[in-house]
Amino acid sequence: MARILAVANQKGGVAKTTTVHSLGFALAEMGRRVLLVDLDPQACLTFSVGIDPDDLHQSIHDVFVRKMKAADARRVVVAIDGLDILPATIDLAGSEVHLLTRTGREHVLAVALAPVTDEYDVVLIDCPPSLGVLTINGLTVADEVLIPLQCEALSHRGVGQLLETIDDVRMFANADLAVRGVVATMFDERTRHGRAVLDDVKDRYGLEVLEPPVRKSIRFAEAPSHGRCILQHAPSSPGAEAYRAIARQLDADRRPVR
Repeated sequence: MARILAVANQKGGVAKTTTVHSLGFALAEMGRRVLLVDLDPQACLTFSVGIDPDDLHQSIHDVFVRKMKAADARRVVVAIDGLDILPATIDLAGSEVHLLTRTGREHVLAVALAPVTDEYDVVLIDCPPSLGVLTINGLTVADEVLIPLQCEALSHRGVGQLLETIDDVRMFANADLAVRGVVATMFDERTRHGRAVLDDVKDRYGLEVLEPPVRKSIRFAEAPSHGRCILQHAPSSPGAEAYRAIARQLDADRRPVR
């Protein structure tokens, strides 16, 4: 069964979607079978892989409202073999309201993914920038959490709140949920400030920071408009190499799960 990683941080603009897309592509390059799950109503991950959410008639929303199975809603990411996506549309915003009325609402995604996880080595979940019911679903089904962290002042203020939510999920829904570590994003190696932020996170919360940090680059902003990730758009760039290195770490510590 697949290893399931939720990528979460309630702060927006910290490169959650970039991290999911880049790690998914890097793992697929390594021959792993990967499923991306877009849990954000903004559907940025869906758009980033080259699928226009406005043209979709089937998405994860339809899975949440019991209109179809996950296997029927997923799409192939044509850029590379072995990479699929369970896409999102703006309709997912309505799914949140629907889920709030469901018994066992935090387990809906887990139930939906169960029939397809045997087909993959890794499932990567792009959680929305909130701690609402969609993120709770992502954390409930996950084995581990990756926390993208922007290397700037005050960016880590929400980490404590996220860790409290993770503790709640462990208590009520997923006792085995672990925090795999922090992915340092938008890192500026020209200053000491970014490293100071990371050191503070390690000291304050005891979290591992995966190396190397992902450097700030205009290449990241350019890639989604072409339906590509950084590994396709600028394959030799420091950002692409950083995500490949992190993917190798994640692959190396794979363990049997559930």
